[in-house]
Amino acid sequence: MNSSGQWRYSVVRWIGFAVTTLFVLPGVCLGQHISWERLSEGLMVSVWKPIHSCPTVPTMLVVDLDPERTRFSVHNYAQEGFTQPPKIGEWQHRTGHPLVFNAGLFRENFTYLGLLYQSGRSVGSRRHSSWKGLFVAEPTAIGVKKARVLDLASDTFDEQRPVYGEVAQALMLLDQSGKIRVRDSGKYAYQTIVAETERGHILVFKSLGVVPLYDIGRCFKETLPTIRRAMAMDGGSSSDLRIVESLWEKDLHSQEGDSWKSLFSGSTSFHIPLPTVIGVSPR
Repeated sequence: MNSSGQWRYSVVRWIGFAVTTLFVLPGVCLGQHISWERLSEGLMVSVWKPIHSCPTVPTMLVVDLDPERTRFSVHNYAQEGFTQPPKIGEWQHRTGHPLVFNAGLFRENFTYLGLLYQSGRSVGSRRHSSWKGLFVAEPTAIGVKKARVLDLASDTFDEQRPVYGEVAQALMLLDQSGKIRVRDSGKYAYQTIVAETERGHILVFKSLGVVPLYDIGRCFKETLPTIRRAMAMDGGSSSDLRIVESLWEKDLHSQEGDSWKSLFSGSTSFHIPLPTVIGVSPR
């Protein structure tokens, strides 16, 4: 084979390898690489820092959940018999879920703002007219996806006969057309994001630093093209996520040297009482 032929052969082999890698490795996407660690069936985690593509976005904890293998449950403190909202560690101890994260916003009296359904029963307030993000899970009908992020600007939701048993309303962040649905306010806070991917998986992001919601939406749009829709749960000091340490067979460390197990267990974070959480368990 002459030098020209060898060059073409090498290029073809390189392209083939790149395409194969793109489709075989679950953490690889066109915009940004996320390295996943599998903790259990249907549950993977990562510590993601998009340094070059999104310089204003801090390190984020990420959980990848397969709804075919994991079950979602909404828990409200009043429905669970608590007199006051517990912190996330107590929530996890009481419910037994391997993963727990905070739901949407609430009033000073701990009443949930917007639609909230637990086991098919409304336990929140009336529909919030401005917030179009709706996390739904555990359908009562056959042939329906087990968990989704709905956009109330285009999707319907029957409050009298809900198709899903577990529901939590909050802000729409990024819609299916790629539009960022929050304004660029410049307000910095810790953030919890729930997203739906093209594969039908649910991603939960928890920022380890303060960041404007708009910057996260722009980062997702530019670097994570597999995200179909994303919504923002409550932020600030209410932003919280916890995974039990017993799921870890080995510990990993972030670029800053932090233990993944410690980060996901919440042992390095400050926690406040949470009126409503979403728990995740194996099916």
